[in-house]
Amino acid sequence: TSITIGADGNPVISYYDTTNKDLKVAACTNATCTASIITAVDTTGGFVGYDTSITIGADGNPIISYHDNNAGALKVAACINAFCAGASIITTVDNTGFVGWYSSITIGVDGNPIISYYDSTNKDLKVAACTNATCTTKTITTLDGANDGANDVGLYTSITIGVDGNPIISYHDNNAGALKV
Repeated sequence: TSITIGADGNPVISYYDTTNKDLKVAACTNATCTASIITAVDTTGGFVGYDTSITIGADGNPIISYHDNNAGALKVAACINAFCAGASIITTVDNTGFVGWYSSITIGVDGNPIISYYDSTNKDLKVAACTNATCTTKTITTLDGANDGANDVGLYTSITIGVDGNPIISYHDNNAGALKV
């Protein structure tokens, strides 16, 4: 699961529905989340919505990064309203190999999403810097690892924006058994 505070001041939660094997969002209608609007955001083929991360986009609507296990891909769902009701704009961000595990999403100073994630094929830490709000265009960079499958870095990522406007990513280096930034 992942949680953020929506533009209305109420929690918005993204999660994997294990029964239906879908990505879902619960948009709380009050501060304590005793009532919510639940939406199945991605239901394509089952096993979608692993390792979800949610933030609020520059437009005030939730945007979610997650792993699609069927496609072995990193995906982004850009909600079209604050409650994530209705069809979201779903984009495959990276499907080169088996990628998208442990994703974390934030909004950069340019108002576009930035996503850190694990490439399990190459065992590398990657970042997708989106060049638009729905991440249909992006630049993908391997930040740590050698694209050779020998290293094992980039697990359990978390991303934020530093005071200098640049992304800061924490992650696990499995070879060294260490926390890296």
